[in-house]
Amino acid sequence: QVQLVESGGALVQPGGSLRLSCAASGFTSNYYTIAWFRQAPGKEREGVSCIRISDGVTDYADSVKGRFTISRDNAENTVYLQMTSLKPEDTAVYYCAADRFYYRLGPSYSYWGRGTQVTVSS
Repeated sequence: QVQLVESGGALVQPGGSLRLSCAASGFTSNYYTIAWFRQAPGKEREGVSCIRISDGVTDYADSVKGRFTISRDNAENTVYLQMTSLKPEDTAVYYCAADRFYYRLGPSYSYWGRGTQVTVSS
């Protein structure tokens, strides 16, 4: 019943910006968490950022602190990941995940989107 719809992946130049969106449906309250993960070819999945919908508590991976900002639009049940100062090493498939528990950047989220490709290249 819970569904996550991702959008915004694109090709962007180093130093550029990009905004990813994750629209969540199927939750009956605001007590859930949305997280962004990414996986580059040959690398393990990495938690990027998360936000608790009810109160906006956030967490970020060290690799993106100061460059990425996660936010929520509760009226639209949508979470955004604003990415700035993008680097080639940010290239990955970005996945949206959700759960009713605040796992922060841990791996145990129950619901996952299909992923959207972000490529940072000149």
